Amino acid sequence: MSLAVSSTRQPRNGEAGTTVAERSTATSSSQHPTSAQEATDSEPVSRADKPVTPAAGGAKQPPAHHELHSGHRLTKRYRLEECITRLDGFSSWRAVDEKLRRAVGIHALPADHERARAVLSAARATALLGDLRFVQVLDAAEENGLVHVIHEWLPDAVPLSTVLHTGPLDPHEAYALASQVSQAMAAAHRKDLAHLRLTPATVLRTGPCQFRIRGLAVDAALRGITADDPRRADTEAIGALLYAALTQRWPYGDGAYGLNGVAGLSKGYRDSLATPEQVRAGIHRGLSELTMRALDNNGATAASQDPPFTTPEELGKALAALPRIPPPDPTPSAMVGFQHTTFQRGTLATGRQPPSAPPARPAPGSPAPPALPGRTGTALKWGVSALLIAALGLGSWQLADALLKGDAPSDQPSPSDPPAAGEEEEAPPAPVEIVDITEFDPEGTGGGQNPEMAPRAIDGDLESAWQTKNYFGPSFGNLKSGVGLILDLGEVREISSLSVQAFGDTTVEFRAAPADAGAMPNDLDAFTTLASDTGTALTLEAEESIETQFVLVWLTELPQGDDGNYRGAIADIGVVQ
Repeated sequence: MSLAVSSTRQPRNGEAGTTVAERSTATSSSQHPTSAQEATDSEPVSRADKPVTPAAGGAKQPPAHHELHSGHRLTKRYRLEECITRLDGFSSWRAVDEKLRRAVGIHALPADHERARAVLSAARATALLGDLRFVQVLDAAEENGLVHVIHEWLPDAVPLSTVLHTGPLDPHEAYALASQVSQAMAAAHRKDLAHLRLTPATVLRTGPCQFRIRGLAVDAALRGITADDPRRADTEAIGALLYAALTQRWPYGDGAYGLNGVAGLSKGYRDSLATPEQVRAGIHRGLSELTMRALDNNGATAASQDPPFTTPEELGKALAALPRIPPPDPTPSAMVGFQHTTFQRGTLATGRQPPSAPPARPAPGSPAPPALPGRTGTALKWGVSALLIAALGLGSWQLADALLKGDAPSDQPSPSDPPAAGEEEEAPPAPVEIVDITEFDPEGTGGGQNPEMAPRAIDGDLESAWQTKNYFGPSFGNLKSGVGLILDLGEVREISSLSVQAFGDTTVEFRAAPADAGAMPNDLDAFTTLASDTGTALTLEAEESIETQFVLVWLTELPQGDDGNYRGAIADIGVVQ
């Protein structure tokens, strides 16, 4: 999809450019979606969308035979589960990929729809971008008179509009939001792709300071939206996102996405819009100024007359030039064992003294035993002493006698009997030689993870490792069920366990191919799962020994790195008989 430019500038009011279908199906500001996927694509269009307008003319309604319903299957693979949006001739669905057993999202519209060609072209161009900062387009095709676009489904992601219902973002996370979105859009613009519908509903928060963008090019194509200057339109939209993130207010008077609008300042003031600093106290001044330069405000603020940004790349460079914004300090934990003083409890404020407790009475002591009569006690003491001396002398004599005769002390254990003839101690399990190792990524799109690094997992060096690519979630960003390494033992061998050394807590499955597999399998279903566990130093044992030539080390959950990305790394693998 190229950055097409329309021939005329469109109106700039709050509802400019919305079709009747969009306004009739728009979600009201009081209805807040609770997840990334429940946030419909029919959010109300406000002044943030003013640079973009749908193409003239209403869309044709699809014929009756294209009506879809829950349970319908597309291409005998995708089962429709729930309709999310029906708007202007197309519909959006939550569906299930029955082949890969994962949730996906689907946009569907009739092939004879006037925007079907544009949607198909935009989806295919977006799929080729391959930037994980965007929700990925997995497939786009036309079949049986229906155009459908398959994209990722992120059940754990939350739209920014929902996040802002609880309050504004702190400056550190607002900076991360603006930086990631501006850098992502700059990369898309270099490939001649524009979004034109960047809103709090299309920016998803996938984790702390982690954001992804959905609907690149496709959302605009579905609605027939164009712009005079697509780069400037996306830049202003990023400014509106940053304004909302800092203030929890929408930077236009009408309000949208569950946020109240911001009215302009008094007549005659040189700013037509209150700066974030004027809306909420404590706003980071640098972010406030960059926000106003990104919005369509001619770059004018109370403290700066710099020109406005015209592209996301310019905004991204300005954000990178800001001094580092530290994350907020953690909330101090409650003081354990803290007790209020009498003054804090208010007892002294009234002039009354706290009631004094009655003095504790000492517990009566137990009576002392009566003393023995004088002569009787003395005789008993001498008798006990004599018995102790006699016992000590007898013990010393027995010990000396035993040492002189060379007998071992009776309290020492006797040496164990030698093993009987023919009996041998059981030998420890022997390691099995790994002849070759191959990376296994059956659900990848080509290129694999890092196949050239696979031998590092069996080189005996714990400092070197094979590692996966970076993902936005522990489950490979919901892009695949896992990746792994196939071990070739050279011939069919009897094995019982597998040892794995990983960097970070990684979920690993111990799988094996059948003994009669003549060649290395290329299908995940050809391997049988024998054991699984999560950790860094794993020993996976099968219930009983098996015979196989090919062993699969299959990773299903990845640890999070220091940079916030998720990736797996295997430093060493061993197979034991």
